[in-house]
Amino acid sequence: MELNTHTSTGLALEQLVNAGAMVEGVREADLQLGDWVIVRTRNSTYALRANGDGTFEATGGWFMREPQSGARVRIAGCTWGGSALLTRMVAAPGMFLEFTNQVRTTRIREVRVLRPCATTTVH
Repeated sequence: MELNTHTSTGLALEQLVNAGAMVEGVREADLQLGDWVIVRTRNSTYALRANGDGTFEATGGWFMREPQSGARVRIAGCTWGGSALLTRMVAAPGMFLEFTNQVRTTRIREVRVLRPCATTTVH
């Protein structure tokens, strides 16, 4: 959705809210304990394991470069590159992922969720 910057702030905000509702991506509510979210950005790949309490164990990208692989972090949300933050969005193609530790990724290219399958067979 394109935002018209020549409108009032209220209308621009309404457009952002409407655009945010239509974004195809992974939201916090989509995830279960143990799910992995693989986020490929323009420059890096991140692997985020859902802890079930709103935090993620993060590896890859900045976390590998700054010896913090496996760090427990929270995700603030995603942006389109400005200051409007789409909270509860873990990752969406075309957006930027922001962590609460002030790390912001380059533009997201691909997002995948890997869910561990529980086996019913006992060996």
